[in-house]
Formats: sequence, structure tokens, C-alpha cells
Amino acid sequence: MPVSTGTNTNINIRVDSDVKQRAQEVFSALGLDMTSAVNIFLRQAIRKNGIPFELINEKKRYNLPQFGCLKDKIKETDDHDWFEPLEDFKEYM
Repeated sequence: MPVSTGTNTNINIRVDSDVKQRAQEVFSALGLDMTSAVNIFLRQAIRKNGIPFELINEKKRYNLPQFGCLKDKIKETDDHDWFEPLEDFKEYM
């Protein structure tokens, strides 16, 4: 049983029914329910201070930096347009 440091709250999200079903099948095979899987994702996002996996735009085949680090990348790199991949990712979503 997980250790809780605070009170529980509900999150309501909308997701395609096929995506939900397929995700539940994956999680079930891992011995997880949807709530546990979402909690794992959220805790990893906090731990990594960003999206806990690499975001890749399949259309242009370049990696997108984790959003938690995007501001730092823009400041560090004046000769690269970091907004271009971000706009492509928004279009992809």
C-alpha cells in the first residue's frame, strides 16, 4: 500500500475511449489500475521536474526538450530557434 503524505483529490480528464481501453490493458498486464498508473506518471513528472519521457515529433524527427527545461534552453542558445519544435509539437497534439 502506497504511503500518502496528504489528502487525496480527484482529477477529471477527457480521453479518447480507445486510448483509455488500450492503456487499461497495458496497465492491467503490469498489475496496475489507471489510478496507480496516473499517480506514477505524476510522481515521475515531479521527480524529473518535467515530462518523464522524451517527446519526439515523428513528422520532423528531432527530439523536443522536456518542457520543464525549455526556458533554460532558450536562454542558453541564441542561435537556435527552440520555438519551432514547440510549435510543431503543439500541431502534432
